[in-house]
Amino acid sequence: MTQLPLVIEADELARRLDDPSLLILDLSKAETYRQGHVPHAVHVDPARLLCGSAPVPNKLPSAAQLSSLFSELGLTPERQVVVYDDQMGPLAGRMIWTLHCVGHQRCSFLNGQLNAWRQAGLAIESGSNSPEPSRFEARIDPRYLADVAYILERLGSPDLCIWDARTQAEYRGEKVVNAKKGGHIPGAIWYEWTDTLISPDDTRLRPDAELLAQLEARGIRPEQEVITHCQTHRRSGLTYLVARHLGFDRVRCYDGSWFEWGNRDDTPVET
Repeated sequence: MTQLPLVIEADELARRLDDPSLLILDLSKAETYRQGHVPHAVHVDPARLLCGSAPVPNKLPSAAQLSSLFSELGLTPERQVVVYDDQMGPLAGRMIWTLHCVGHQRCSFLNGQLNAWRQAGLAIESGSNSPEPSRFEARIDPRYLADVAYILERLGSPDLCIWDARTQAEYRGEKVVNAKKGGHIPGAIWYEWTDTLISPDDTRLRPDAELLAQLEARGIRPEQEVITHCQTHRRSGLTYLVARHLGFDRVRCYDGSWFEWGNRDDTPVET
Protein backbone atom coordinates (compact mmCIF):
# COMPACT_ATOMS: atom_id res chain seq x y z
CA MET A 1 0.00 0.00 0.00
CA THR A 2 1.16 3.51 -0.79
CA GLN A 3 1.67 5.42 2.44
CA LEU A 4 -1.50 7.24 3.41
CA PRO A 5 -1.56 10.87 4.60
CA LEU A 6 -1.38 11.57 8.30
CA VAL A 7 -5.09 12.51 8.39
CA ILE A 8 -7.58 10.52 6.32
CA GLU A 9 -11.32 10.73 5.85
CA ALA A 10 -13.77 7.94 6.60
CA ASP A 11 -14.63 7.29 2.95
CA GLU A 12 -10.95 6.93 2.05
CA LEU A 13 -10.46 4.34 4.76
CA ALA A 14 -13.62 2.53 3.64
CA ARG A 15 -12.17 2.12 0.14
CA ARG A 16 -9.06 0.42 1.54
CA LEU A 17 -10.56 -1.89 4.16
CA ASP A 18 -9.63 -5.09 2.34
CA ASP A 19 -5.92 -4.24 2.00
CA PRO A 20 -4.03 -6.89 4.03
CA SER A 21 -1.26 -4.44 4.92
CA LEU A 22 -3.72 -2.23 6.82
CA LEU A 23 -3.72 -2.34 10.62
CA ILE A 24 -6.68 -0.49 12.16
CA LEU A 25 -6.41 0.29 15.86
CA ASP A 26 -9.45 1.18 17.95
CA LEU A 27 -8.72 3.08 21.20
CA SER A 28 -12.34 3.38 22.26
CA LYS A 29 -13.76 2.12 25.52
CA ALA A 30 -13.94 -1.68 25.54
CA GLU A 31 -17.75 -1.67 25.64
CA THR A 32 -17.94 0.74 22.71
CA TYR A 33 -15.65 -1.54 20.72
CA ARG A 34 -17.73 -4.62 21.48
CA GLN A 35 -20.92 -2.86 20.41
CA GLY A 36 -19.51 -1.72 17.10
CA HIS A 37 -16.28 -0.74 15.39
CA VAL A 38 -14.69 -0.21 11.99
CA PRO A 39 -14.43 -3.61 10.25
CA HIS A 40 -11.15 -5.44 10.97
CA ALA A 41 -10.24 -3.00 13.75
CA VAL A 42 -8.24 -4.33 16.70
CA HIS A 43 -9.00 -2.96 20.15
CA VAL A 44 -6.16 -1.41 22.17
CA ASP A 45 -6.53 -0.55 25.84
CA PRO A 46 -5.49 3.14 26.04
CA ALA A 47 -3.71 2.38 29.32
CA ARG A 48 -1.07 0.61 27.22
CA LEU A 49 0.02 4.05 26.00
CA LEU A 50 1.15 4.99 29.53
CA CYS A 51 4.14 3.70 31.46
CA GLY A 52 1.86 3.16 34.46
CA SER A 53 4.56 3.50 37.11
CA ALA A 54 5.25 6.14 39.76
CA PRO A 55 6.02 8.95 40.13
CA VAL A 56 4.55 10.01 36.76
CA PRO A 57 2.45 7.14 35.38
CA ASN A 58 1.32 9.07 32.29
CA LYS A 59 4.77 9.16 30.69
CA LEU A 60 5.70 7.21 27.56
CA PRO A 61 6.06 3.47 28.21
CA SER A 62 9.52 1.94 28.16
CA ALA A 63 11.01 0.45 25.02
CA ALA A 64 10.31 -3.01 26.47
CA GLN A 65 6.65 -2.14 27.10
CA LEU A 66 6.25 -0.74 23.59
CA SER A 67 8.01 -3.72 22.04
CA SER A 68 5.51 -5.99 23.76
CA LEU A 69 2.51 -3.87 22.75
CA PHE A 70 3.39 -3.51 19.09
CA SER A 71 4.45 -7.13 18.77
CA GLU A 72 1.05 -8.19 20.12
CA LEU A 73 -0.61 -5.91 17.56
CA GLY A 74 1.37 -7.39 14.69
CA LEU A 75 3.15 -4.18 13.75
CA THR A 76 5.84 -4.41 11.07
CA PRO A 77 7.59 -1.57 9.18
CA GLU A 78 5.50 -2.25 6.07
CA ARG A 79 2.09 -1.99 7.71
CA GLN A 80 -0.07 1.10 7.33
CA VAL A 81 -1.68 1.88 10.68
CA VAL A 82 -4.95 3.80 11.02
CA VAL A 83 -6.07 4.85 14.49
CA TYR A 84 -9.25 6.26 15.99
CA ASP A 85 -11.03 6.57 19.33
CA ASP A 86 -14.42 7.52 20.74
CA GLN A 87 -13.06 10.52 22.67
CA MET A 88 -12.85 13.16 19.88
CA GLY A 89 -9.26 12.27 18.99
CA PRO A 90 -6.81 12.71 21.88
CA LEU A 91 -6.12 9.01 22.37
CA ALA A 92 -5.72 8.46 18.64
CA GLY A 93 -3.34 11.42 18.56
CA ARG A 94 -1.32 10.00 21.42
CA MET A 95 -1.05 6.69 19.56
CA ILE A 96 0.24 8.55 16.48
CA TRP A 97 2.85 10.25 18.67
CA THR A 98 3.80 6.91 20.22
CA LEU A 99 4.25 5.35 16.79
CA HIS A 100 6.41 8.29 15.72
CA CYS A 101 8.48 7.84 18.90
CA VAL A 102 9.38 4.30 17.82
CA GLY A 103 10.09 5.32 14.24
CA HIS A 104 6.88 4.18 12.56
CA GLN A 105 5.72 6.92 10.20
CA ARG A 106 3.23 4.85 8.21
CA CYS A 107 0.31 5.85 10.40
CA SER A 108 -2.87 7.82 9.90
CA PHE A 109 -5.51 9.47 12.07
CA LEU A 110 -9.15 8.92 11.12
CA ASN A 111 -10.59 12.42 10.85
CA GLY A 112 -13.66 12.68 13.06
CA GLN A 113 -12.97 9.36 14.76
CA LEU A 114 -15.60 6.64 15.20
CA ASN A 115 -18.25 9.35 15.24
CA ALA A 116 -17.42 10.35 11.65
CA TRP A 117 -17.45 6.72 10.50
CA ARG A 118 -20.93 6.22 11.95
CA GLN A 119 -22.24 9.52 10.57
CA ALA A 120 -21.04 8.52 7.10
CA GLY A 121 -23.31 5.47 7.29
CA LEU A 122 -20.42 3.06 6.81
CA ALA A 123 -20.42 -0.58 7.88
CA ILE A 124 -20.02 -1.37 11.56
CA GLU A 125 -18.69 -4.67 12.85
CA SER A 126 -19.33 -6.16 16.29
CA GLY A 127 -17.36 -8.77 18.19
CA SER A 128 -13.58 -8.63 18.33
CA ASN A 129 -10.55 -9.13 16.11
CA SER A 130 -7.22 -10.69 17.09
CA PRO A 131 -4.08 -9.70 15.18
CA GLU A 132 -1.31 -12.03 14.07
CA PRO A 133 1.63 -11.21 16.39
CA SER A 134 4.95 -9.96 15.05
CA ARG A 135 8.40 -9.35 16.50
CA PHE A 136 8.70 -5.59 16.88
CA GLU A 137 11.70 -4.12 18.66
CA ALA A 138 10.96 -0.57 19.81
CA ARG A 139 13.74 2.02 19.83
CA ILE A 140 12.61 5.36 21.23
CA ASP A 141 13.60 8.49 19.31
CA PRO A 142 14.23 11.29 21.86
CA ARG A 143 13.48 13.98 19.28
CA TYR A 144 9.76 13.57 20.01
CA LEU A 145 10.11 14.00 23.78
CA ALA A 146 10.63 16.91 26.16
CA ASP A 147 11.29 16.59 29.87
CA VAL A 148 11.61 19.13 32.68
CA ALA A 149 15.33 19.69 32.13
CA TYR A 150 14.85 20.19 28.39
CA ILE A 151 12.11 22.78 28.94
CA LEU A 152 13.91 24.68 31.71
CA GLU A 153 17.04 24.97 29.57
CA ARG A 154 15.06 26.58 26.72
CA LEU A 155 12.54 28.75 28.56
CA GLY A 156 12.52 32.25 27.10
CA SER A 157 13.98 31.26 23.74
CA PRO A 158 12.17 32.98 20.84
CA ASP A 159 12.54 29.72 18.90
CA LEU A 160 10.49 27.80 21.49
CA CYS A 161 6.71 27.68 21.76
CA ILE A 162 4.99 25.76 24.57
CA TRP A 163 1.44 24.88 23.55
CA ASP A 164 -0.82 24.31 26.57
CA ALA A 165 -3.85 22.29 25.47
CA ARG A 166 -5.77 22.38 28.77
CA THR A 167 -8.84 24.43 29.60
CA GLN A 168 -8.47 28.15 30.17
CA ALA A 169 -9.32 27.69 33.86
CA GLU A 170 -6.47 25.20 34.26
CA TYR A 171 -4.11 27.46 32.33
CA ARG A 172 -4.93 30.45 34.53
CA GLY A 173 -4.58 28.43 37.72
CA GLU A 174 -8.25 28.84 38.61
CA LYS A 175 -8.73 25.07 38.42
CA VAL A 176 -6.06 22.77 39.80
CA VAL A 177 -6.22 19.07 38.94
CA ASN A 178 -4.08 16.52 40.79
CA ALA A 179 -1.28 19.01 41.42
CA LYS A 180 0.17 21.04 44.28
CA LYS A 181 0.13 24.24 42.28
CA GLY A 182 -1.87 25.70 39.44
CA GLY A 183 -1.09 27.92 36.49
CA HIS A 184 1.07 27.33 33.45
CA ILE A 185 4.66 27.01 32.35
CA PRO A 186 6.13 30.54 31.94
CA GLY A 187 5.55 31.79 28.42
CA ALA A 188 3.22 28.94 27.47
CA ILE A 189 0.46 29.74 24.99
CA TRP A 190 -3.06 28.52 25.63
CA TYR A 191 -5.01 26.98 22.77
CA GLU A 192 -7.47 24.39 24.03
CA TRP A 193 -7.45 21.03 22.29
CA THR A 194 -11.19 21.12 21.49
CA ASP A 195 -10.70 24.38 19.59
CA THR A 196 -9.03 22.36 16.84
CA LEU A 197 -12.34 20.57 16.11
CA ILE A 198 -15.29 21.78 14.07
CA SER A 199 -17.75 21.21 16.93
CA PRO A 200 -18.61 18.68 19.67
CA ASP A 201 -21.01 17.04 17.20
CA ASP A 202 -18.71 17.21 14.18
CA THR A 203 -15.40 16.06 15.61
CA ARG A 204 -13.40 16.45 12.42
CA LEU A 205 -10.50 18.89 12.42
CA ARG A 206 -11.17 22.45 11.35
CA PRO A 207 -9.93 23.32 7.84
CA ASP A 208 -6.15 23.66 7.65
CA ALA A 209 -6.15 27.35 6.72
CA GLU A 210 -8.45 28.16 9.63
CA LEU A 211 -6.28 26.25 12.09
CA LEU A 212 -3.09 27.87 10.83
CA ALA A 213 -4.64 31.33 11.11
CA GLN A 214 -5.87 30.69 14.65
CA LEU A 215 -2.52 29.33 15.78
CA GLU A 216 -0.66 32.22 14.16
CA ALA A 217 -2.94 34.66 15.96
CA ARG A 218 -2.01 33.05 19.28
CA GLY A 219 1.70 33.01 18.45
CA ILE A 220 2.12 29.32 17.61
CA ARG A 221 4.10 29.25 14.35
CA PRO A 222 5.42 26.42 12.15
CA GLU A 223 9.01 27.71 12.14
CA GLN A 224 9.30 27.33 15.91
CA GLU A 225 10.04 24.27 17.97
CA VAL A 226 6.72 23.41 19.59
CA ILE A 227 6.33 21.49 22.85
CA THR A 228 2.76 20.56 23.62
CA HIS A 229 1.31 19.29 26.86
CA CYS A 230 -1.86 19.12 28.96
CA GLN A 231 -2.50 17.44 32.33
CA THR A 232 -1.44 13.87 31.50
CA HIS A 233 -0.59 14.10 27.78
CA ARG A 234 -3.92 12.77 26.64
CA ARG A 235 -5.49 15.96 25.28
CA SER A 236 -2.13 17.07 23.89
CA GLY A 237 -2.04 13.88 21.84
CA LEU A 238 -4.50 15.69 19.58
CA THR A 239 -2.57 18.94 19.49
CA TYR A 240 0.59 17.02 18.56
CA LEU A 241 -1.31 15.44 15.69
CA VAL A 242 -2.69 18.80 14.56
CA ALA A 243 0.73 20.45 14.55
CA ARG A 244 2.28 17.63 12.54
CA HIS A 245 -0.65 17.58 10.13
CA LEU A 246 -0.23 21.33 9.53
CA GLY A 247 3.43 20.89 8.60
CA PHE A 248 5.16 21.77 11.87
CA ASP A 249 8.47 19.90 11.62
CA ARG A 250 9.79 20.24 15.16
CA VAL A 251 7.14 19.05 17.58
CA ARG A 252 7.82 17.43 20.92
CA CYS A 253 5.46 16.28 23.63
CA TYR A 254 6.02 16.91 27.31
CA ASP A 255 4.53 13.61 28.44
CA GLY A 256 5.01 14.41 32.13
CA SER A 257 2.66 17.36 31.51
CA TRP A 258 1.08 19.30 34.37
CA PHE A 259 0.80 16.18 36.51
CA GLU A 260 4.58 16.33 36.82
CA TRP A 261 5.23 20.09 36.47
CA GLY A 262 2.54 21.07 38.95
CA ASN A 263 3.75 18.65 41.61
CA ARG A 264 7.44 19.59 41.59
CA ASP A 265 8.96 22.24 43.84
CA ASP A 266 11.63 23.28 41.33
CA THR A 267 9.40 24.24 38.38
CA PRO A 268 8.40 27.89 37.77
CA VAL A 269 4.74 28.76 37.27
CA GLU A 270 2.77 31.71 35.89
CA THR A 271 -0.90 32.43 36.53
